[in-house]
Amino acid sequence: MPRTTDPHEDDLDTIPPPQPVFHIEQALLGALLLDPQHLGNVTGIASDSFSTAAHAALFSAIRSLPAPDPVQHATNAKWLDEVLTAAREHARGLSASYLHSLIQVCPWPRHASAYARIVEAEHSRRRLCAAAQRLTQTSRDTSAPQRVVTTLAEADALTAVVDDIAARFPPHSGSLPRTPAPTPATTHNEEAVEEERLLLATATAYPSSVEHMRWLTPADFTHPLHAGLWQCLTTLTRRSIPVDPVTVLWEAQHRGLLDTGARPRELLDLLDGTAGSPEYWGERILQRSVLASAHHIGLRIEAFTEDPATTAYQLVVGSRRALADLSAVRTRWQQAASPASTSKAARTRATAAPRAGPPRTTAAPTARISR
Repeated sequence: MPRTTDPHEDDLDTIPPPQPVFHIEQALLGALLLDPQHLGNVTGIASDSFSTAAHAALFSAIRSLPAPDPVQHATNAKWLDEVLTAAREHARGLSASYLHSLIQVCPWPRHASAYARIVEAEHSRRRLCAAAQRLTQTSRDTSAPQRVVTTLAEADALTAVVDDIAARFPPHSGSLPRTPAPTPATTHNEEAVEEERLLLATATAYPSSVEHMRWLTPADFTHPLHAGLWQCLTTLTRRSIPVDPVTVLWEAQHRGLLDTGARPRELLDLLDGTAGSPEYWGERILQRSVLASAHHIGLRIEAFTEDPATTAYQLVVGSRRALADLSAVRTRWQQAASPASTSKAARTRATAAPRAGPPRTTAAPTARISR
C-alpha cells in the first residue's frame, strides 16, 4: 500500500546534509567569537565568502565591531550580545544559542587562519562556477545582437576570475584535475549543415579564396563528411592541383570519405551550386565554432568546480588549460574578422583569373553577403 504523506510531518530525509565548508565556517566563526584577537590573522575573505547569509552577517558584525578587552570578554558576554544585535539586522533568525554552539564546535581557536584559508578556497570554487555558468548561458543566448563579442567578453571575465584565484592559490606543477571532461553536445543543426554545404560548393567554384582561409579548420565543422571535404579542398590548393568537383571527389576517395556511405554522385551534387562568397560562409561556420567551444569550455570548468575532490590549485590549472583551447579558436576568429584579411581576400577574388568550367548558373561573388 502506498505511503500517504502527512502534510504536518517533517520529512528530514529530503533535506541535504550541509557541505564540509559549512562546518569549517562554523569553526572559524566560533574561533573569532571565542577569541576576537585572531581576526588579525584572518585574511583573504569577506562577508560574501561565506556560504550562508547567517554566517556572512556574523562575520560582518565581528569585523565591524571593535575587539573587546580579553579579560572582560572572558568574564561576560557583552561583546557577544553586540555581535548578535548587529548580525540580526541582516539575518533575523540568529539566536544567542547559535553563537554559543559555534564556540562549542570550534576545535582549536588558534587555527582560525587555517579555517579562513579553507573558506577562501571554497568561495573561489563558487565564484569560478558562477563565471563558468555565465559563459555557458551567454554562448547559447540567441537574443544577443553580437553573440561572439558578448560571449568572448564573458570569457574574459572568467579568465579574470581564474587569474585572481591563481594569485591567491599559486598552482603546483602537474596538478591537473581528475574530473572527466563532459562529452561535447552533438545536436543536429540543419542551418549549420546547409551553410557548410554552401561553403564547400562555393569554395570549389572559387578555390583561390581557400588559400586565404587558413583560419578555418576541419574541427569547426559540425558534419564529419564536410570536415573531410574541407581537408580535400585545402590539400588540393596547397599542392597547386586544379580544383573542381571531380578532383575533390578523387581526393575524397583517397581519404576514405566514400567508405562512410557517401555516394560519388551525392558528393558531386553537394559541391554544385554556389551562393555568396567562401569567406562569408567560412565566417559563419567559425562563429558557430567559437560559440560551441565557449559553451563546452564553460561546462568543463563547471564540472571541475562541482567535483569536491578538485583543489583550488587544480581549478586554476584545469581552467587555464580549458581557456587556452578557447583562445586558439578566438585567435582564428580575429584573423577571419580582421579588415586586413577581408580586403586581401577581396583583392584576390577580383584579380584571379577564372578557371575553365561549365557555364555558371549563378553570378560570381564579387562581394560578401551583407550581414
